[in-house]
Amino acid sequence: MREPADPERIRLLAAELGRAAPVGTRLYLVGGATAVFEGWRQSANDVDLLIEPETDQIMRAIARLENEPKLNIETASPLDFLPPLPGWRERSRSRFRAGNIEVFDLDLYSQVLVKLERGFALDLEDIRSMLGAGLVARSRLLELLVQIEPVLFRFPAVDPAGFRRRVGHMVG
Repeated sequence: MREPADPERIRLLAAELGRAAPVGTRLYLVGGATAVFEGWRQSANDVDLLIEPETDQIMRAIARLENEPKLNIETASPLDFLPPLPGWRERSRSRFRAGNIEVFDLDLYSQVLVKLERGFALDLEDIRSMLGAGLVARSRLLELLVQIEPVLFRFPAVDPAGFRRRVGHMVG
């Protein structure tokens, strides 16, 4: 049985990965992990993350750690489901350092757009929390969507017209 990911367990995971990672590694938290640190949720079912650079040593550490602390770790991010938004790295917020890893929250605009594209109830709650906290601006969401629309064809699971409607509805 996997255990829920709370801030302490996520920090322990980052510390372990920070021992295995080369200097300069960046770990981006996504989805539930961001929500947990922001206090929107007490825990998450899994830890979704993106690692740069994705080296063999860090991937081996993830495989080992997934069983030791009994965490469900997914190397998944909005970049797997949508084109990268211009400036996403610069907008990613630094959260803490753990050994050789600097931990960030992946760009919240990227997170909101992928959550809107999926449309799950929990995703919509997270979006309301981000908007309510003033962490994203509604008008900027549409601007960023317009920038990635020309390459949405590379993501066949995305219905561009439906996606635009959902974003348009969100920005009102």
